[in-house]
Amino acid sequence: ETSTLEMFFSGYPTIVGMSFFPNLTTLTLVGQSVQKISDLEYCPLLKNLWIAECCLTKIDGLQYCTNLEKLYLYYNEISTIENLETLMNLEVIWLNNNQIKEIEGLHTLQNLKELNLAGNLIHKIGTCFDPNEQLERLNLSGNRICSFKELSNLASLPHLKDLSLNDPQYDPNPICLLCNYATHVLYHMPQLQRLDTYDVSQNQIKVLAEATVMKKIMYYNMRVKSVHRQLNEELEKLKERKCKLQKLPEDRIKLFSCNIKHVSLKSLKYQDNNASFERNFNESSLERKFFLKLDALRERITFWNRKLDEIERIYQIEVKKKKKSYSLVVQFLETELETVGNTRFEEGSPSDPWFNSCYDLILSRFCAWDFKAYGITGVKINRIIRVHNRILRMIFEEKFQMFLDKEVLSETENYRKMLECLFYVFDPDLPVKKKQLLQVLEDGFRAMEEYKLSRREEAVLLSNSLSICERPRIEFLQQQTKDEDKNSNDLEEPFRHGKLIIAKVFLGHSVPAREKDSISQVNYPGANSVFRNCDCRHRQCEWFVFDHELVLPEYVVEFEYTTLVKVQSLFSTLSNVIVEERKKNTEGFILSSELQCDDEVMNMEPTVKARPKIVCLDEKTVLSVAKANIYSQIVVLNLHGNSLSKLRDISKLTGLRKLIVSFNEFTCLDDVYHLPNLEYFDASHNHVITLEGIRGLIKLKYLDLSWNQLKKTGEEINVLRKHTSNVLSLDIRHNPWHKPASLRLSVIGRLKALTHLDGIQITEEEAAAALCFIAGSKISQASLLEHSRTDEARPRVLSVHPYANILTQISKNKVDSQTHFSSSWYPRITVLDLDGQHLSKIANLEKLENLRWASFSNNNLTKIEGLESCLNLEELTLDGNCISNLEGISKLTKLTRLSVNNNHLTAVERRVFENLSHLHYLSLESNRITSLVGLQKAYALIELYISNNYVSTYQEVYHLKGLNNLVMLDMYGNLIVWKQDNYRLFVIFHLPSLKALDGIAIETADIESAKDLFGGRLTSDMIAERLGHSDFTKMQELNWTTSTIRTVDLVPADQFRNVCNVNLQNNNLTSFSGLIFLPNVKILCLNYNHIESVLPRQKPQNHLTNRQQLYQKVTSSGYGQQGPPKGNRYSGFGENLPPIMQSLEVLHLGYNGISNLAQLQLSRLKNLKLLFLQGNEISQIDGLEGLQLLQDLVLDHNRVKTITEGSFARQSSLLALHLEENRLRELNNLQPLVKLQKLFLGFNKIQELSELEKLEVIPSLKELSIYGNPVTRKISHRPLLVFRLPNLQVLDGITVSTEERARAELHLIEQQVKQNSTLLEIYCQEICPAIHPKLNPFVPLPLVLPIFTILIIPPSTLRYL
Repeated sequence: ETSTLEMFFSGYPTIVGMSFFPNLTTLTLVGQSVQKISDLEYCPLLKNLWIAECCLTKIDGLQYCTNLEKLYLYYNEISTIENLETLMNLEVIWLNNNQIKEIEGLHTLQNLKELNLAGNLIHKIGTCFDPNEQLERLNLSGNRICSFKELSNLASLPHLKDLSLNDPQYDPNPICLLCNYATHVLYHMPQLQRLDTYDVSQNQIKVLAEATVMKKIMYYNMRVKSVHRQLNEELEKLKERKCKLQKLPEDRIKLFSCNIKHVSLKSLKYQDNNASFERNFNESSLERKFFLKLDALRERITFWNRKLDEIERIYQIEVKKKKKSYSLVVQFLETELETVGNTRFEEGSPSDPWFNSCYDLILSRFCAWDFKAYGITGVKINRIIRVHNRILRMIFEEKFQMFLDKEVLSETENYRKMLECLFYVFDPDLPVKKKQLLQVLEDGFRAMEEYKLSRREEAVLLSNSLSICERPRIEFLQQQTKDEDKNSNDLEEPFRHGKLIIAKVFLGHSVPAREKDSISQVNYPGANSVFRNCDCRHRQCEWFVFDHELVLPEYVVEFEYTTLVKVQSLFSTLSNVIVEERKKNTEGFILSSELQCDDEVMNMEPTVKARPKIVCLDEKTVLSVAKANIYSQIVVLNLHGNSLSKLRDISKLTGLRKLIVSFNEFTCLDDVYHLPNLEYFDASHNHVITLEGIRGLIKLKYLDLSWNQLKKTGEEINVLRKHTSNVLSLDIRHNPWHKPASLRLSVIGRLKALTHLDGIQITEEEAAAALCFIAGSKISQASLLEHSRTDEARPRVLSVHPYANILTQISKNKVDSQTHFSSSWYPRITVLDLDGQHLSKIANLEKLENLRWASFSNNNLTKIEGLESCLNLEELTLDGNCISNLEGISKLTKLTRLSVNNNHLTAVERRVFENLSHLHYLSLESNRITSLVGLQKAYALIELYISNNYVSTYQEVYHLKGLNNLVMLDMYGNLIVWKQDNYRLFVIFHLPSLKALDGIAIETADIESAKDLFGGRLTSDMIAERLGHSDFTKMQELNWTTSTIRTVDLVPADQFRNVCNVNLQNNNLTSFSGLIFLPNVKILCLNYNHIESVLPRQKPQNHLTNRQQLYQKVTSSGYGQQGPPKGNRYSGFGENLPPIMQSLEVLHLGYNGISNLAQLQLSRLKNLKLLFLQGNEISQIDGLEGLQLLQDLVLDHNRVKTITEGSFARQSSLLALHLEENRLRELNNLQPLVKLQKLFLGFNKIQELSELEKLEVIPSLKELSIYGNPVTRKISHRPLLVFRLPNLQVLDGITVSTEERARAELHLIEQQVKQNSTLLEIYCQEICPAIHPKLNPFVPLPLVLPIFTILIIPPSTLRYL
């Protein structure tokens, strides 16, 4: 009845006597010496088993314990997980602290919930946990896992909640020491609650991890797109070069083809005119000449066609090279993303020290003598890529340190000498793997078992010599070329281009190789590496390193051999296509002798004389050419070699059987219709762009459309299938078809009557293949089953590829083949990948209502259709088709990602994006889009890629200003990039949310430069954006206050001709030069700015601030304008400068901090009437000489102390003058203000009444204000002013009445009389006796006269008296 048995630290060697415990459910054995599990067949009820800290070496003897739920075998010596297949009820397994190297044997344990494999030797995870979907807790700490890809496999465990890779009780896995480890884990396994014993259940942690990963995906997607763009640029250059190379052969073919038709036509005419010609064949030499010339012309056409084929073949080889090179860069970037930046690749340049070191290392290890047998004379380095692999370096350094810690080096042995840079080249005998190089660079050199296949040596083979590691590859490729029976004289040497890895190697204890023993650790115990010397005196040797972790790949080198045969690339822009002398390799090149041969053939007898060309076809001309009297007699009509563009009334020739219109100017053939008897039609060598209009040619057998401009494959074939269904021979060569690769099969499959296409007979096999091709180009039930998946969750992978492509590659959730007979499987489909299926139409998707991710790239689609029922679609990829508009996706409201690259889009329709409120990724690269106006309401966009389109104006950027979430923008390759000055800064300024532009991250310095250059710039586009239109002719007022405007640039100014009132108050303007071009502005308000001048003079470059230097680049910024002449530098503030803004009458410049009135150049505003300068720092009134029409001047709240002689010298028209709140003490030089009616002098520093008396010089003064001055404290100041200024009406805001004026006059007289009485008394008593001539004859007369002058009494006083 015992159910639990526990035994601790007893040292028992064997498990026996279990038959006495048949009801045992728990058995615990700890600290025993048990090496084998036995005797448990008697315990069928056992549920919990602990055999820990024993000496177990193998899992065995548990096959009868089928009820076992928990198994604890930790701290043993188990090396393999095995014999657990029958224990299907197991929920917990602890195998920590054993010797396990590989996870296996768990595929039947579908109820497993907890697994502890900590403290083992595990390197890989793989897909071993896929069957264990119920697993909740997993501990893999203390192992050797070092790849992020391995961790990604754990994402298949949907119920995993507790994961430990860095348990504090164990050493961490190497991967735990890498950057972004936790972010990577939490992104791939968002359901985790605990990671490495830490609580990660909070949602914000998961959101942060996902946001971080999304940013990295966006970043690498941007970089991958940049690489693809660079590739497209290179391919475009190759294509341009190909077109240039093909032009001469094409021109020759056209010339000879035209001459063949001319000669043939002349031959027929000659035969018709000479009836006896046939009877006298042997006696006639003319016919022989005709045939000889025709044969020679055809031979030249064959030659030039061969040249075209050679150029095309070489072009394809060059394209393949380019794609291969850039494909490697893309793979590097994808590896960086997958490793979360822990493996990086850096392409070097001669400016990098490490690049030069690698370059010198390779050259130093190249021995020309070793390569002499292969014709190699030197080596050229094309590219060096530096590898930064944190995990491999960490493992290398750890092993290296362990070796140093164990070994005691003597003084003669320096461990640095054991570090060596060696070369590695992939063995050509190994099966070629596409990503073999990447595997080595990412995971290092595999364990030595993988190298047994190559040379049967259990070590990594390296060399310190380029010749030793390259010789096997060169000989292998030479033999391969020889076996394939290729003419090496006409081809580039197959071994010319090579690739090698430079690795840092720790050699440790090295021993020489023995000839009889194979290279293995068994034969060389205690050695870390083995070397084999060659016969060369340069100490070249091979190295065999047993531990691959001591070989660290650091550089990848792409090189090229130079040979005795100088290979001249046909696609080099420096190469001349025409060569003078015959070389070893002339493929694609043209010998000058061939051109001479062409001339000889053209000059052969009989020569063809030029005839006048027909430009317009009428009835008379038709009858003349056909040599007929009426239309019904015409059977053959040859119009070859004319200048015709229309065939009017050709349909009247109902009996026509043969029509030739080659070498004309036709762009369409819509006149060729309803010719029921036409059997032969030659329209070659024209400019035909469409076959629309051809109809009713039911008997047509031969049709030649070669050498035209036909592009739209599907549309043109449909026309032919509908209206020329019986055609037997068709020639469509030398047209710029959109999809040339699939053209032949498509034509053969649709025109089933064809027997010859492009001059080549159609075989039965080809016809059958074409039928299969056509059948496969439609979406069928079979194709849906093959290319669909049923995954419900978005894949959590680090990749830039569409989800549809990813899921079809990694997911195994296909539709069950047994259920396809019913329709229930359609709604289960969520993924559809139909790339490269040659589809011409999207159809039969009505039942895929749950489709979420779909891709239809690289097909022949011309429009988006058939997706109306797929309302749950989230991602749609349509790259590489022929789509011309985006109609058809407006109802896909859940769409988040849309890619339509490499199509024929010309516009972005606004109504398409109005409903796509979730669209955050849009890629429209390599189309023909000219405007971005349709994207104005795509508010959710985060990434927008629209490179290589036709966007040309900077106004298009304004359409994106409302996209506040936009982070990535790529407009590279559009016209705007090089047409718009400072394009990059312009876009950065107007789209402040951007983080990257055109594949380049936006730095803080870029943002600051953009603000300096474009900040506060008032432009026509800004006004148009506010108004909603760009018709400025109806504008009368411009009001743009408080907007930090620094410059004004309204062009063309003529559009603002009706603007008469401008208010730019409270901005940052330093000048108003941009406003001077507005022709009819009357009122200008610039208060609260920083105006320094109307047009400031040019400053020396070394005195300009950084901001001012930037302003010089902007039109109308105020800087860089024409300054005054050198000879009259300071007269520019006067009247000599030409007038500007002649309509301006009112100017507000208050509160601008103006200190120097002269520098404003206000004299240039000749018609100014009202000038407001209040609230500045003006201390002197000058610079107003040119304002002769000025009527009102406001200078309140300044620092004016005096009025100089020139202050108002020419202001004779001034009616009002405001000088309140200044520092005036004197009122001098007011004489020129003869018309002044209003004068405001309040709050100044006038103290004396005598200063007020100076106002008598202003006879017309009607209103005066002097309150707030010290002089107002004197009682007599008001009567004095009222008395002295007879026209004064208002004083200090109080009207002067008649009574006040009388009182003032009386008061003044009283004061005067009182003063005079005092003077008279003094005169009588003291002065008169002294000055009377009779009393004192000695007083001279000049002293007497002033006294009488003082005593003079005014006439008014006399009358009063």
